[in-house]
Amino acid sequence: MTYENLDRKLINELLGDGRASLRSLAEDLDVSVTTVSNHLSDLEQAQVIRGYTPKIDYNGLGYDVTAILQLKVEGSALVDVTETLTEHPQMISVYEVTGDHDIVAIGKFLDTDDMNDSIKKLLTDPEIKESNTSVVLNPAKEHEQFDLDVD
Repeated sequence: MTYENLDRKLINELLGDGRASLRSLAEDLDVSVTTVSNHLSDLEQAQVIRGYTPKIDYNGLGYDVTAILQLKVEGSALVDVTETLTEHPQMISVYEVTGDHDIVAIGKFLDTDDMNDSIKKLLTDPEIKESNTSVVLNPAKEHEQFDLDVD
C-alpha cells in the first residue's frame, strides 16, 4: 500500500465532509482506520488542520452587510491596530498587506447602521491615518476552500 499524497487526499476528503468518521475516511482512501487516525493526528499536531467548524451562512443569520475596510496606520501601531481588529467579533478576516494600505479587514454586519457604528468606533483610534470602506453588493464566492492537487 502506498501512502503517497495521503495527507492531501485526507484533507480533500475532510473538505468535502468535515464530520466524516475515521472509518468512512479509511474506506474512501483505501487505508486502515489506524493509518487515517495517525495521519490526522500528525496534521493536527503540525497545525495544518487547526480545527473543525461548520460553514456558516451569515446572511441566513441576518448579517446582510459585508464590508471591506482598507486602513493606513502609523507604522509603529500596525501590530496594535491589527490586534484590535482581530479581537472585533464581526471581523472575519484581517490581513496586513502591501500596497496603498497597511491593513485590509472584512467584516459582517446586521445592517448599515451596525456597520457604521462598528467602523466609527474603530476609527477613533488616532493611529489610523486613513480609511476606505467598501460595501459588498454581491458575493460571487465567499469562504471557500480548495482541494489540494494530488499527483
